[in-house]
Amino acid sequence: MNEIVKVMVNGLPGDMASNIIKHVLRDDRFKLVQDALTGSEVPLSHFWVGSWLASLISPDQREEAIAAIMKREGAFISVDFTHPSSVNSNAEFYCNHGLPFVMGTTGGDRKRLNETVAASAIAAVIAPNMAKQVVGFQAMMEYAASVFPNLFAGYSLDIRESHQKDKADTSGTAKAMVGYFTKLGIPFSEDRITMERSPTVQRDILGVPERYLGGHGWHTYKLVSPDGTVKLEFTHNVNGRDVYAMGTLDAIAFLNKKVKEGAKGKVFTMIDVLKG
Repeated sequence: MNEIVKVMVNGLPGDMASNIIKHVLRDDRFKLVQDALTGSEVPLSHFWVGSWLASLISPDQREEAIAAIMKREGAFISVDFTHPSSVNSNAEFYCNHGLPFVMGTTGGDRKRLNETVAASAIAAVIAPNMAKQVVGFQAMMEYAASVFPNLFAGYSLDIRESHQKDKADTSGTAKAMVGYFTKLGIPFSEDRITMERSPTVQRDILGVPERYLGGHGWHTYKLVSPDGTVKLEFTHNVNGRDVYAMGTLDAIAFLNKKVKEGAKGKVFTMIDVLKG
């Protein structure tokens, strides 16, 4: 009989956390912890996801609450889809309390985030994008950048990303792509990424379907040669959140396996998850 992995999903009442909970509830590999960390701005003590009721724990309650939860539940994997401003403090909290975690929240100080885990006694999966197919595309870009450096030297680059209006920061995936294109010979800074958060522009100009204005990730990378005779364009458009949730579940299972194998102070990526 396969082990049931206990999971605590933090970030309610956010849409991504809610979506992941729906998927966890349908997957017999996992069992949900009834509690969830939330932000100080959330005026709720409980939140319904379908017919499942979560107890919400505010930042000023979590130190006391986590001890009782760990005593009651035993070992579990934490999943973080909170807010960019909470990335580093949440990671420190997980590390200080010996809680392996999957960090899907973007933003924060990513160098500090990785260093926090490396100096701890836990392991984590940290990724700006949980969609396995998009991560596979990133892996191809990483391969090209390492094998064909400066392939696009002299080319111009335009990076545009469109997400729902309540996404607070620039896409972590778009930021990662900047690094690959820089190695391919196109110096580019993250502040040149064009962010689109206007539902009107998304619907009327970009063509995002109305039903997905509240949850999508459309990215386009355009390259043009110095003389304008060569143009290349890479696009990945994701509607909804299901693909991210399914990748997150695979990340949970992967991390649980690594924890059982004794991994400590180790940061894994979604590419590690893809490799199994």
